[in-house]
Amino acid sequence: MPTQKKAIFNWSSGKDSALALMEVIEQNEYDIHCLFTSINKEAQRVSMHGVRKELLEEQALSLGISLQILALPETPSMEDYDHYMSRKMNEFVSEKVAYSIFGDINLEDLRQYREHQLASVGLKAVFPLWRRPTANIIKDFIDKGFKAVVTCVSDKYLDASFTGRVIDKSFLSDLPKEVDPCGENGEFHSFVFDGPMFKFPIAYKLGEVVHKVYDSGKEKKSHDTGFYFRDLIKIN
Repeated sequence: MPTQKKAIFNWSSGKDSALALMEVIEQNEYDIHCLFTSINKEAQRVSMHGVRKELLEEQALSLGISLQILALPETPSMEDYDHYMSRKMNEFVSEKVAYSIFGDINLEDLRQYREHQLASVGLKAVFPLWRRPTANIIKDFIDKGFKAVVTCVSDKYLDASFTGRVIDKSFLSDLPKEVDPCGENGEFHSFVFDGPMFKFPIAYKLGEVVHKVYDSGKEKKSHDTGFYFRDLIKIN
């Protein structure tokens, strides 16, 4: 039997990560050293998804895979972000990790950025879902028995009522036609709370909705991006 390739899995806590992880495990080509997630140091939440650290840890426990977390400043510059990530990737390299796996689908600029940054420390990026039609991906996700709840939506595309909804066929049918069914353009983010790889479902309850606007750094405020976040609270 061929030796497995040692890899980290970049875990967002959302649906694309879950489906990509399942495929990697089924293919048995990679030895998953750990799930790796960056969080907001001040808020103790997954960046952009807004998921609490304790729910992230519960996912890893249910999946039976160790978790490594990188706590980042709330609004790091790109230089600072690259510095923190490079330092962490070098730690993985010292542990004989050679691959870094992502659930990205079709954002070419993001892929090129990841590949360039990883190559600088001797790691190779892997994209199991790359270029697949997003309608097929979300159908596979639902058909395989995964369950996810929407934690964040961009107010450019969706209103607050979409937060807290479980991603199912009804949710998909309610999406405006300009919204990608996987939210690949940043329209929405999710938290996976159950699925075929999970030893137990993650128990949560819905909390409050908060609206936040992030300054893009451009002069015109019309370029700023607003998001509705639905808090998820772990049920013990």
